[in-house]
Amino acid sequence: MAGTFKTEAVVLRTIRYSEADRILHLYSREHGRLGAIAKGVRKPKSRFGGRLEPFFRLALVLHRGRGDLHTVTAAETVDGYADLRSSARGIRAAGDACGSILRLLDGSEANQPAYNLLCRYLALVDEDPAGPIAGLAGMVTFRLKLALAAGFAPELSGCSRCGASDHLTAFSGAAGGVVCPTCEANSFPFSGEAHEFMVTALGSPMSESPEISTAAVRMAGRAIGETLEHHAHVRLPRPEEAAAA
Repeated sequence: MAGTFKTEAVVLRTIRYSEADRILHLYSREHGRLGAIAKGVRKPKSRFGGRLEPFFRLALVLHRGRGDLHTVTAAETVDGYADLRSSARGIRAAGDACGSILRLLDGSEANQPAYNLLCRYLALVDEDPAGPIAGLAGMVTFRLKLALAAGFAPELSGCSRCGASDHLTAFSGAAGGVVCPTCEANSFPFSGEAHEFMVTALGSPMSESPEISTAAVRMAGRAIGETLEHHAHVRLPRPEEAAAA
C-alpha cells in the first residue's frame, strides 16, 4: 500500500548501492524487520548526514515501496551511541547484538520486547564499552534474553525430555534444554555454574549480569546456539569468536 509511515528503528547493517545510495537493514519498534534505501546518502552534502549508519537509533519517515525496500524520506537521531563507537570492544558487542537480531528475527511482525532489549543493550555498552556488558558474558546474556523474546528460551527448570529435576548435568540442543543422565544421548556436559548463570541471567536485568568463568560462559553460549540451531533453524557465530574478532 503506497504512502508514508513513521517508525523508530535501529540500523542493523548497511550496504553500499549504486554511486551514492545505501541499503539499510532495520529493526523497528512497530514493524519488525524492514529494508530501506537511502538515496544520495553517500554524497558529501547529504541531508541525512552520518546518521544512517549501523547501531544508530532513529526516528524515521519511510515511503512504502512496491517491493521489499522502502525509501527513507526523513531521519532524526534518537541515540547515536557515540561512546560505543569509540571502542573496538563496544563495536564488536554492538555488531554481535545487531547480527543476532538480523539472523533470528527476519519477519515484519513487531516484537517490542526484542526491540527494547536491543536498545537497552546498546545503551549499556555505550555507558561502559570497556566493561563486562561488552564482553563475552554480556554478549551471551543478550543472546539468552533475545532467545526468550523470540520464543526459543531453553528449558532450565527440569529435564527437557522427561521432566526430572535432579542431576541436570548435560544440555541437548535437540531437546531444547538441560537433560538428566537417563536422557543425555546426543548432549554435551553442562556444569552447574553454567546452569546457574543462565537461570540468574534470565531473571535479572542485563545490567546485573552475574559473574562467571570463561569455561562456563562458553557452555552457556553453546547451549543457546544449539537451541536456536535446532528449533529456530538459525546458526549464530560462536560468541567467543565474535568477542575476539
